[in-house]
Amino acid sequence: MSKYFKFFYFFFIIITITGCMTYHLTTQSLMEQFADAKNEDKHLMLFTPPFFFYGSVSGNDIRTLKVYDKNEKETFIYVDGHTGVRITKKDSSRRTFYFNTLLIKDSAITGSKTHFFEWQITPIRLDDILKIEIQK
Repeated sequence: MSKYFKFFYFFFIIITITGCMTYHLTTQSLMEQFADAKNEDKHLMLFTPPFFFYGSVSGNDIRTLKVYDKNEKETFIYVDGHTGVRITKKDSSRRTFYFNTLLIKDSAITGSKTHFFEWQITPIRLDDILKIEIQK
C-alpha cells in the first residue's frame, strides 16, 4: 500500500468515527415536535461535470429538533439534508433514512432513503418503535 492510500484510509476512518454525533428522542417527543410540522417538497440539484442530477422528495419543514445526548442532556440540533434517523423496532429490525424526509401519516412513520427520488421505506407503526436515534 502506498503511504497516500494509508493516509486517506486513516483520515476516512477518523472522520467516520468522530464526524457523527448520535442523539435520541422518544416517540412521544417526536409526536409533540411534529404537531405543527407541515409537509414540503425538497429539491436537490447536484452538478458534477459532466453529470447533472435533479431530485425531489416530500418531507417535513422542521428546522430544529429537541434531542438528548448519551448523558441524557437536552439539546437542540439543526436539521439539514445530512441529518439521519435510525429507528429500531421492537423486533430489533432497523430502518435508516433522512430525517428531513420523515413524515407521520395514519399512526405510522415513513421517509425516503435518498433525496433524488422517492425511495420510501416501509412504513413503521408508531406502536412498533423501540428507539429513535438521530445522527448528525
